[in-house]
Amino acid sequence: MEIKKASKLDPKENLIFLITNEKELPITSFTKEELSFIKKELKNEQKQVEINRLNTYVFVVLCDKENDYKAAEKTRIAASNLLTTLNSKKIVSATVVGETHKITPFVEGIGLANYQFLKYFSDKKINTFNKLNYYTENKSDNIKEMEALVEAANFAKDLVNEPLSFLTATQLSKEIKNLGKNYGFKVEVLTKAKIEALKMGGLLAVNKGSIDPPTFSILEWKPAKVKNKKPIVLVGKGVVYDTGGLSLKPTPNSMDMMKCDMGGAAAVIGAMVAIAKNKLPYHVIVLVPATDNRPGGNAYVPGDVIKMYNGKTVEVLNTDAEGRMILADALSYADKYQPELVIDVATLTGAAANAIGHYGVVAMGNTPEKTMNKLKESGNNTFERIVEFPFWDEYNEQLKSSIADLTNLGNGAGGAITAGKFLENFTNAPYIHLDIAGPAFIKKQINYLSQGGTGVGVRLLYDFIKNY
Repeated sequence: MEIKKASKLDPKENLIFLITNEKELPITSFTKEELSFIKKELKNEQKQVEINRLNTYVFVVLCDKENDYKAAEKTRIAASNLLTTLNSKKIVSATVVGETHKITPFVEGIGLANYQFLKYFSDKKINTFNKLNYYTENKSDNIKEMEALVEAANFAKDLVNEPLSFLTATQLSKEIKNLGKNYGFKVEVLTKAKIEALKMGGLLAVNKGSIDPPTFSILEWKPAKVKNKKPIVLVGKGVVYDTGGLSLKPTPNSMDMMKCDMGGAAAVIGAMVAIAKNKLPYHVIVLVPATDNRPGGNAYVPGDVIKMYNGKTVEVLNTDAEGRMILADALSYADKYQPELVIDVATLTGAAANAIGHYGVVAMGNTPEKTMNKLKESGNNTFERIVEFPFWDEYNEQLKSSIADLTNLGNGAGGAITAGKFLENFTNAPYIHLDIAGPAFIKKQINYLSQGGTGVGVRLLYDFIKNY
């Protein structure tokens, strides 16, 4: 969707007015009859008022009077609701008018909601609405920044929605390389031979049952002037498809949607796209370990002991706890950069999804409280809200093995937390773990959250790093 700033209002264009009360109605833009109708509808508690001028439409959208994150979310939802109307009427373009703090979330909401993944349809039913102009009297705005962020989030959705028949680990690395060329960040891809040479035992173990090789992608953004002396490292789980391995998943409501198990990788890749396009002054490194997890003839098995990249040994109790195995190697690899902060993002546990559903992101870590509070604030700003779980050392008791340094599975209680505590063993940096298993993939569209991949994490990470 094209988004442009309008220098003036075109009376021949479809118009969208964002207001908080009837006093904000631009009376010169309406006839007396139209004003009377609008005021009547608003008194009847209508949030969206429509005027058909035969050749054009005018919409009035009532926004929340507050200027906070809750009001911004209501505006995103209002934009999504209006988009349904715009497409139903086969409207191609419109100009939105209002104050910047209203227009920004409106653009965000309509841009996210208008996403479609149509690649595999033979008969493509494309949304008609594809151009949004915006007009504001505010001297400064961040709409172009928001446009880039929406673009990045929608690209992350594409990655999540792609099936394994296309998006193997190798293809994922190719997509990353293309993005690097287009957006100006560096990309290095480690092939299987290099991964073997580095002895990344976790990634190699998960890959043993696959016919396709693993990859390990390294993305770097470092502009000439940066605010951070040491890099921020983002790590994304890149399991492009997860059968559970020999600990096979049931198909209904489980394996049938496991193309989404690289939602963490999509999130950090999308965040890097937005960071580079908007040229944030921060040194950021993204690591993406990628493979599928299949029950092939050579697959790793429950009971195996795996030596990881950092030398620690892991007793495998469940091959479906594979995400933490590949993330562990990536977290250890991150130590070479001496980062000031490491954040991993993963569709890691059903426990996280069961705990809070699709309504938020589960977070835990060992960083100072102020860092986690900044992340929570970004969660509110983007409405990818953070629920912080405890990270007590007592959970380490569940990870003890009789034959190795660690097991890859707790005893069932606090499963999301034991997964995070497992990963903590593989990094020496201040660390935050984000489990996006709940919101990363949904079966039915919810407001501006698209059916399938939602792109969750992209906007959250971008906002956090922007305000770091």
